[in-house]
Amino acid sequence: MTRTILFDVDGVLINGYHSNPERVVPWDKDLLADTGVDPDRLRKEFIFDIFIKKVIVGEMALMDALEKRLPALGYTGSPMAFARYWLEKDSNLNQPVLDVVGKLRAAGDCRLYIATNQEHMRANWLWSVLKLGDLFDDIFYSARIGTRKPDPRYYQFIADRIGPVTDAPLFFDDTEAVVLGARKAGWEAVQFDTIDDMIDHPWVKARL
Repeated sequence: MTRTILFDVDGVLINGYHSNPERVVPWDKDLLADTGVDPDRLRKEFIFDIFIKKVIVGEMALMDALEKRLPALGYTGSPMAFARYWLEKDSNLNQPVLDVVGKLRAAGDCRLYIATNQEHMRANWLWSVLKLGDLFDDIFYSARIGTRKPDPRYYQFIADRIGPVTDAPLFFDDTEAVVLGARKAGWEAVQFDTIDDMIDHPWVKARL
């Protein structure tokens, strides 16, 4: 019997942002020295504003947003170069988790998906450059769907794509609100803090 397993990116597959502040690995610690952009201002004036409100849900392209906001943040270089810097710095793969994903794929009785809040450019970066496409069957992300987790429409979009299932999809995410939203959608959702939350799950453990 094949089961659907889904994984969040940031805080699960990537060591970077995590809903638990103790687990955060900041990608922007050298941002000011390397680019002249204050990371606090970037978060306040770009990420928490235009990025989350428009870019992450596909209403605006990342390049358009960077073109619009970077000059006011003191950056005079190419927005493409800035985007590449960001993508490269925020690419710290959680290899132990990916090793588990590889074992699940080898077991042959599950379909593996990514379920994440991302814009188009980084989703493609994750899939193609970081080669997560070698492990997973598809990546469901907010800019593709048009809304973010934990909006019920997010989970419904994925349910429509994966089709009928015998067992509830199993989902690992670090954010409580997202986990609760998934449970309301009928998924078995586990809040991920460390890899133990994954490998100690009975269904996963039986295949390791």
